[in-house]
Amino acid sequence: MNWTTRLQQTTLTLLTASLLTLGWGTSASPVQAAAPAPTPAPSCSTGDHGLLQELQAAHSGADAIPLSFSDVEFLSADTGRAAGNGFLIGTSDGGCHFQKIYEGQWSFQQIDFPDNIHGWALAAVNDGQAKYLIRTTDGGSTWKRLSNKAVTFERVEFLDSSKGFGYNRASTYYTNDGGESWSLIKTPANTRGAYFTSLSSGWAVVVVPGSGYQVMRTADGGTNWKLMLKSSYAEPSYGQIYANGSQVYAVLYGGYGMSQTSYSLYGSANSGGSWTRVIAQETAGGGPAPGSGAAKVKKGPASGSPGNLVVIGKTTAFLVGFQPAAEQVGIGFTKNNGQAWSNQMTVPGFEGTISFTDHNQGWLAVRDLNSSTLYVTKDAGATWTSKFSFETTGR
Repeated sequence: MNWTTRLQQTTLTLLTASLLTLGWGTSASPVQAAAPAPTPAPSCSTGDHGLLQELQAAHSGADAIPLSFSDVEFLSADTGRAAGNGFLIGTSDGGCHFQKIYEGQWSFQQIDFPDNIHGWALAAVNDGQAKYLIRTTDGGSTWKRLSNKAVTFERVEFLDSSKGFGYNRASTYYTNDGGESWSLIKTPANTRGAYFTSLSSGWAVVVVPGSGYQVMRTADGGTNWKLMLKSSYAEPSYGQIYANGSQVYAVLYGGYGMSQTSYSLYGSANSGGSWTRVIAQETAGGGPAPGSGAAKVKKGPASGSPGNLVVIGKTTAFLVGFQPAAEQVGIGFTKNNGQAWSNQMTVPGFEGTISFTDHNQGWLAVRDLNSSTLYVTKDAGATWTSKFSFETTGR
């Protein structure tokens, strides 16, 4: 073999090796090509994606009632629903996209889903005054009225697909057949607000005219009640109780006037063994707050009326507040059983309801004069992002 031939073969060998190293051609032990760069995740700015325009177009016209959110409930950071007059929407990706679940005659006032399939709602037919209890077994696409008679419930809460409670200010009812039938639970005389975490364990706010409030507890389904807290107030009216395990909160209402509400929020970390007066909000229109003694703060969220409260885990609670005259809605929270309280930023509105799934992530449904908006927070209410907004005027 001459030198020229040998040089050509050597050059060909080196060239082939270089090509194989770059991943071209075939080899017994090929070098794997680098993986392509991942596709950027789609942006998640709002959950509208055309659904808002579709719903508003279907409810436009001179005689149409503008769409408005009335309740929101999330089961997890990703999965939740929001409802209003004639519609129910839902998301399974944390609000990046919402889908229409229901559109029809039911005007939802409150929704409750213990899981992603079974749900109950208090709702009126269109814009009627009578309120009915309705149930779904397909996630909210279809609803069944459980009785032709209107109900007096102000709130329902279900523990699972069959067991649940119905509340009005004076009475508490229990069902174990999904709401087909109800039995009255015995509560103390002059009860004006109650809450049960199980059939045996419950709480009641009792008014004692001329004296004040009493918070009482039962561990045997209402047969016996034990006094856990006294709060003086000359004209007690009603209260609300919220509990999760050993963490308990009582909202006790004072007076109301000039669009101002006075109230006190008490919290307990040990099932009512001891209490902290967390908020004591007195107002010019509502007068003094119920009770006495030092409070952690003198104003609640938005310095307004208290709305619903959500208890998370063993230490955290969130309360929504709204002041119609100032057109503000905000939340406050504690992460240490009420030993410290923080009122967060407000958003425009005159009424709102909240749903929190953990210590930081939550949702807020707000109504104001011009719109109804669904907000999300990932930092315990320090900032809010609008996800969905209906115009309520000017259409």
